[in-house]
Amino acid sequence: MMKAIALLSGGLDSTLAAKIVIEEGIELEALNFLTVFCNCTHRGETCLASQKAVEGLGIPLKVLNVSEEYLTVVKHPKHGYGRNMNPCIDCRIFMLKKAKDYMESSGASFIITGEVLGQRPMSQRREAMRLIEKESDLEGFILRPLSAKFLPASIPEQKGWINREKLLNISGRSRKPQIQLAEHYGIRDYPCPAGGCLLTDPGFARRIRDLMAHDPGFSLSDVHLLKIGRHFRLSPKLKLVVGRNEEDNKKLETFAHEEDVLLKAAHHPGPLSLLRGEEIPPEEIERAAAITTRYGKEKDLEHVEVRYWKGSEDSHHSLTVSPMPMSRLRELMIGE
Repeated sequence: MMKAIALLSGGLDSTLAAKIVIEEGIELEALNFLTVFCNCTHRGETCLASQKAVEGLGIPLKVLNVSEEYLTVVKHPKHGYGRNMNPCIDCRIFMLKKAKDYMESSGASFIITGEVLGQRPMSQRREAMRLIEKESDLEGFILRPLSAKFLPASIPEQKGWINREKLLNISGRSRKPQIQLAEHYGIRDYPCPAGGCLLTDPGFARRIRDLMAHDPGFSLSDVHLLKIGRHFRLSPKLKLVVGRNEEDNKKLETFAHEEDVLLKAAHHPGPLSLLRGEEIPPEEIERAAAITTRYGKEKDLEHVEVRYWKGSEDSHHSLTVSPMPMSRLRELMIGE
């Protein structure tokens, strides 16, 4: 039996593409890539949407975490960014190169994707698809079942591994054909239908753009921090993150470095804040404390005591500040 690898996000398009190929008698294995920018994951270990999809399809799933390598793509995309900070063309090339390696090692003969011609303005244009195939060294070996009849016949079609007449001619941004097809196949639950990449989110894009401008050598830890709380740029070398809730507060403690300063109100419930920078002068600790108190129960008080420390709270210091006015906060905030 001929075997193929399906790139499966768990969204509707990739699930339908896999279903069409399975019905053609192809042995299929799903491949899902995790990065730090995915927002459909469970504890960063597996994609909930793809896991649910393969359970319905009855096929195995291989999950690869490529976060560390993918940072280079985000920092230096050869083909640029989309509307926000999404390097869609470079992302597809990167993922398909990885998929090609896995295809060859697993004994598969071609790759399936759920791409729809014209659905996404950057990576799903006809010329972009040709470019992506060429640069991933997969020319002719990518089958796109949903739009196949609008595209040149792939090698699997040419060789008769799959019947081109059973493939579809969907194009454009409307999802009505896919929804109708899902009803036909009895597919009713398809989370993350438009993808789950934080780089397409305008607020997150502003945060990572700020990080790249002030710390080009940023790490995975810095990216994890972007996903937590409210962010403030105090100076080119200094940044503050304020927790929004108890979960954020716990995460900030987890991601804190030894040289980071942590702050919280001494006598009132409120957020934990993390101050990070190469040098942290006393006046900036005071400013960070004033921001922190604005989001706590004491925001209407004239004077608030704040504790701050590095490493262990047992060695904390204290200072008294007035909560910062909201107008000033907005000037400092990054990507609300």
